[in-house]
Amino acid sequence: MKTLTIDIVSDVSCPWCIIGYQALNQALSNLSGELTADIHWQPFELNPHMPAEGQEINEHLSQKYGISAQQVDQNRQAIKQRGQMVGYEFGNRGGGRIYNTFDAHRLLHWAAELGKQTQLKLALFDLYFKHSGNPSDHKQLLSVVEHVGLDPVNASEILSSDKYEQDVREAQAYYQRQGIQSVPAVIVNNKHLISGGQPVEVFEQALKQIADEE
Repeated sequence: MKTLTIDIVSDVSCPWCIIGYQALNQALSNLSGELTADIHWQPFELNPHMPAEGQEINEHLSQKYGISAQQVDQNRQAIKQRGQMVGYEFGNRGGGRIYNTFDAHRLLHWAAELGKQTQLKLALFDLYFKHSGNPSDHKQLLSVVEHVGLDPVNASEILSSDKYEQDVREAQAYYQRQGIQSVPAVIVNNKHLISGGQPVEVFEQALKQIADEE
């Protein structure tokens, strides 16, 4: 049985990141007799300069990508459908806000040290996409931390300090130097890149090929 090291560069407010993870997870499940994976989540901020109050999401997407309200809605419907195909039900977000996610990434770095990074990451996706939550709000972050069985007191100390700030910045800079400019970016064994929220079959084929080559 081969074990692949998989780094997923992503943000908790990126819908294609949860779609990609669900498809990857399904592919790993289909290949469970042949290989296993050691998964690490790496930080990427879609909106590093977003102010604390965030921005209305339709306005933000129209400005950032130069698309109309109608195109925003079409994209949202397409994302919803792709989510359903891989077993992820997005909440009924006709709008909402987009926020800065830096503190969420600091908590994810901490959770990795305690072996609970994937649980926290998935709960943060749910906070944002299913419950229209705010991943920059410390109270909401602590509630998610507690929900996955991590210590909220410890997490609160991290949030009120600059702990893990440098680690997150260094990891972000490292992946930017590797040319990662959009997410999700799934990196297998530090050298094979699978970009975007690919379908299950694409992940399955790629993982199989990589495992055979190695």
